[in-house]
Amino acid sequence: MKQPANFVDHLHNPSYLDPYLSKPITHQSMIYDNGRDKESLNGFWNFGIDQYDTCLRAKWFEENYTDAEGRTNPMDFSFDEWEKIKVPSSWNTQQEKFFYYEGSAVYTRTFRYINNGEERVFIKFGAVNYDAKVFLNREYLGFHKGGSTPFFIEVTGRLKESNRILVVANNTRKREQVPNENTDWFNYGGVYRDVEIIRLPQTFIKDFVIQLVPGSEFSKISAAFAVDGPELQGEGNLTIPELGISLSIQALNGKGTAILDAQPELWSPENPKLYEVTLTYGEDSIREKIGFREIRVDGTDIVLNGKPIYLKGISTHEESVPNGKAISDEEIIENFNLAKQMNCNYMRLAHYPHTEKAAKLADEMGIMLWEEIPVYWAIEFDNEDTYQDAENQLTELIQRDRNRASVIIWSVGNENADTEARLKFMSSLAMKAKELDPTRLVSAACLLDHDNHVIDDRLAEYLDVIGANEYYGWYQTDFNNLITLFENSKPDKPVVITEFGADAKAGHRGTIDEKGTEDCQLDIYKKQVDVLGKIPYVKGTSPWILYDFRCPRRLHPTTQNYYNTKGLLSEDKSYTKPAFYVMQEFYSNK
Repeated sequence: MKQPANFVDHLHNPSYLDPYLSKPITHQSMIYDNGRDKESLNGFWNFGIDQYDTCLRAKWFEENYTDAEGRTNPMDFSFDEWEKIKVPSSWNTQQEKFFYYEGSAVYTRTFRYINNGEERVFIKFGAVNYDAKVFLNREYLGFHKGGSTPFFIEVTGRLKESNRILVVANNTRKREQVPNENTDWFNYGGVYRDVEIIRLPQTFIKDFVIQLVPGSEFSKISAAFAVDGPELQGEGNLTIPELGISLSIQALNGKGTAILDAQPELWSPENPKLYEVTLTYGEDSIREKIGFREIRVDGTDIVLNGKPIYLKGISTHEESVPNGKAISDEEIIENFNLAKQMNCNYMRLAHYPHTEKAAKLADEMGIMLWEEIPVYWAIEFDNEDTYQDAENQLTELIQRDRNRASVIIWSVGNENADTEARLKFMSSLAMKAKELDPTRLVSAACLLDHDNHVIDDRLAEYLDVIGANEYYGWYQTDFNNLITLFENSKPDKPVVITEFGADAKAGHRGTIDEKGTEDCQLDIYKKQVDVLGKIPYVKGTSPWILYDFRCPRRLHPTTQNYYNTKGLLSEDKSYTKPAFYVMQEFYSNK
């Protein structure tokens, strides 16, 4: 339809986003970046809240400061005079005025680039919540959906000596997204993980997977790699000096695979053994530390390296009081050490992919991990675009972390009603996870049938481990129904109690019948572990949660005050609630 003569595109066009959405950045553009040299674009970027999306509507990134005749145009922005914000960070924690902001915000900075010869250049964003639209030197590069997984953009041939990069980040909650508009955690926004430049040769190693071969009696290692560039036929060289391995692997049509005979010392929480592994192809080289272990199920047992184990765990969010989602390495290490003090060997990283640094540190410290995508509560299970969003986030997570020995479980979601649409959606994700990585277990944190008090979810057929969230004694007020539930249930695979617990304001005391007190939480924990310790098919627990976290849906002024206070520690981790020691003792005897 012909537009009227006085139509102004940036004022009147309701479909202004369509051109941007036509250039998605997905898992297909990912490159293997572990063990590579990188240049950081972290630091202080110029920042502007853009509540009406005017940068995208009016195409500020084109920087049209003058018209065709050279006359000065009026500008609604001045990038280099904007205030500064730290990258990485959650904008919510940087200034009080940004704390509850949801919508678009514009990040921009300039950087210098000196060409080092025949090289390919990529920019990596560790994560931007929820979507990011990226521009370089007035050119639109594409958009990425998913607030917790990394994305990569090739900028070869687009760089100058001086460059402007611009990112429009948008954390608006939407029903069709993953997660949707209704969650139980704080909606942080911004460029909150590292931004880095990666320089690579013309032909480089795009992907690399190395794992112990399941069922090989710990005596074989599989290695596979893919290369990108003009030289797709050649030799890759794999070395693991400590195992005496130095092997050439032929690449055909850009892919190479090999099965190696080896007897590696196996990785476990008690012995987190890592090997120096180097892969070279032409001028490219990757070097990193890899652990080898086998995880599987046998009936109702979870088996690590041939021995049944009990997953002694705790759930945690990616959050801190000062940093929001942009938690530091020191905070991750602190969380792992707190778990170890509780005698944990396992942590559930809920409800979305945490930073990749967590899995690397868990490899070193000896903590097994459950990693999850935010298929949370009541998303649009009948929406194909929503499914593709979820599958892409799952794929990005698996491609990012499938060489991490600490990661033992991929979770495809949390607490969804058992509908036909949901069964199709999540079973498809479970099968996708197995296709991408057959060496790990697949699970989901399922709701229970609280009417009939039984573990009953049709998704369980597609899972290796049944995750079960239950709050008997808290939301399900009659605790005795938990005993009935276990009597009624006869699963043929292991069950991990992925959540249980109770709110308790740190330092708030009262009777065991007064909800929101430490005493009530303590009583529920004592009852829980007494029952859970007697159920033969329950092979692990990860109670909710390590420490209190922000949540705008929690408005009780005495016991919550905009925090979920089910933590075993206070929000700043300076105070330990008595229920912590119940779990510490329970795990010491497991």
